[in-house]
Amino acid sequence: MTERALYDVVFYAWMGVAAATFLLLLFVSAPYGRHARRGWGPGIGATAAWIVMEAPAALAMLVFFLLGDRRTAAVPLVFLALWEIHYVHRTLIFPFRRRNGTPRTPLLIVLFGVLFNGVNGYLQGRWLFALAPHPGTAWLVDPRFLLGIALFVAGMAINVHSDEVLRRLRRPGEQGYKIPQAGLHRWVASPNYLGEVIEWTGWAVLTWSLGGLAFVLWTAANLVPRALSHRRWYRATFPDYPAERKAIVPFVL
Repeated sequence: MTERALYDVVFYAWMGVAAATFLLLLFVSAPYGRHARRGWGPGIGATAAWIVMEAPAALAMLVFFLLGDRRTAAVPLVFLALWEIHYVHRTLIFPFRRRNGTPRTPLLIVLFGVLFNGVNGYLQGRWLFALAPHPGTAWLVDPRFLLGIALFVAGMAINVHSDEVLRRLRRPGEQGYKIPQAGLHRWVASPNYLGEVIEWTGWAVLTWSLGGLAFVLWTAANLVPRALSHRRWYRATFPDYPAERKAIVPFVL
C-alpha cells in the first residue's frame, strides 16, 4: 500500500469517527470544565492538561514540515506559520491565562485530546508538506487563499476575544461561573467555539485540502454539541440567562 492510499484510509476512517463522536456528544457532555463530574477516572491539573493535549499538534506539524521537501517554499512556510500561531497560543499562552473554573481534567479526556491532535497533525502536515501537489507562490494571491486567510484571522480573533471575556469574569484565584455580557456572548452561549469553527473553515479553504476539510468537520462535530450543552447548562444554572441567546450561531442555532 502506498502512503497516499494509506492517507485516504486514515481520512475516511477519521470521518467515520467524527460522525460517531458528533452523535455521542449530542447525548453525553465531555466531563471537563463546567460539565465535570465524578466517575471518569483520575485527573490532572487543568493547566497541565491543556498543555499536554495541545502540544502534539504544534510539534507534529513542525516535524512533518521538517521531514518534507518543501522547507524553503513560500506557501508551506505560510501554512506552518498560521498553524503554529494558533497552537503556540493554545499550548503556551492560553493555559496560563485561564482562571480555573474546574481545577482538574480527567486523564481520559487528555488522552483523547492527544490522540486527536496526533491524527489531525498527520492529516494536515503529511498532506501539505509531502503528498499534495507542490503549491507555487501564485497560491498566495488565489481567491481561495485570500478568503481563507480572512476567515482564519477573523475566527481566531473571535475565539481569543471570547475567551478573554470569560477570563475577566473571574478575579485571580476565583472559581465558579457567571453570565458573560460582552462581545458575541450577547448573542450566543459559546462564541469562542463559533470562532474556532470559522477559523478552521478558513484553514480548509486556504489549504484547499482533505486534511483541512477533516479538521473543520471534526471541529463542528466536537464543538456544536458542546455549545448546545453549554446553553442548556447556563439556562439550568442561571434563571435570568437570556432565553433568546442561541448556542453557537447567532439567531440560528
